[in-house]
Amino acid sequence: MTQESALPPAIFLMGPTASGKTALALELVERYPCEIISVDSALVYRDMNIGTAKPDADMLKRAPHRLIDMLDPSEPYSAASFREDALREMADITAAGKVPLLVGGTMMYFKFLRDGAADLPRADEAVRERLLEQALEHGWPWMHQRLAEVDPVAAERLKPMDSQRIQRALEVYEVSGKTLTEHWAEQEQQPLQYHVVNLAVCPSDRAVLHERIALRFRQMLQEGFLDEVRAMFQRGDLDVSMPSVRAVGYRQAWDYLEGHSDYDTMVDKGIIATRQLAKRQITWLRSWEDLHWLEGGSPNLLDNALKILQANAIFSE
Repeated sequence: MTQESALPPAIFLMGPTASGKTALALELVERYPCEIISVDSALVYRDMNIGTAKPDADMLKRAPHRLIDMLDPSEPYSAASFREDALREMADITAAGKVPLLVGGTMMYFKFLRDGAADLPRADEAVRERLLEQALEHGWPWMHQRLAEVDPVAAERLKPMDSQRIQRALEVYEVSGKTLTEHWAEQEQQPLQYHVVNLAVCPSDRAVLHERIALRFRQMLQEGFLDEVRAMFQRGDLDVSMPSVRAVGYRQAWDYLEGHSDYDTMVDKGIIATRQLAKRQITWLRSWEDLHWLEGGSPNLLDNALKILQANAIFSE
């Protein structure tokens, strides 16, 4: 028996937004001894249901999801926190004789779970506030240039408007005196003690994915997405510095509610932002090792997935 096959099994089911991951996950759970763990940085928040395509009550009854509805939108959540939570849930599922099925599109969470997390300094509110004030005064491209001067490797990875990650990279440097790149270089590998099969669901035709993204965004609006964001907006304790508000779709709706855009512009920006997210997710996936691609929307999607899982000894035939 190889060392890998001696490890307990797990499935990573990844893919861009609107690719069909959830539908496949439901079929797997209904036929095989799996249990779903959500790998999604927005689904962790309560009261963010429509804009995150959160499973409804009927779907959750059919297939319970772990790591959703954990936090208030005012609370932060990190990839390192996700790794800790996911490992706990995976151990619980494995102990019950089932296979952890990790489903989502937050690729950084998958990476932290697979590889482990660098030992980064805790957030410093005073430093964070000062950086946000500077960004407000000079803009995020200027902050990105600042980052390029101290940590060119990190800056190369980030776009000039990637505010959250630019802010965190600068904060790490100011708090610790070491760059984010240096912290990652010192990281001790913490390999995941599971035999993982990596699946990715994605239509091969990018135009098909774009159509699905636009259709889903418009359907969300019909289902009351704006009312959902308005309820968050009217709380008074949330703002665009928070990860929950910066989630794709929510940020564009927030700008509309603040009067920064009209309705049609909001819709266009929401669809474009979701397409850009999908593009980033696909870029991540292309560099992922040992990945099995599945054609999203194929009538043979379940059969093709099962062939791979059976061939890799996750399920018996």
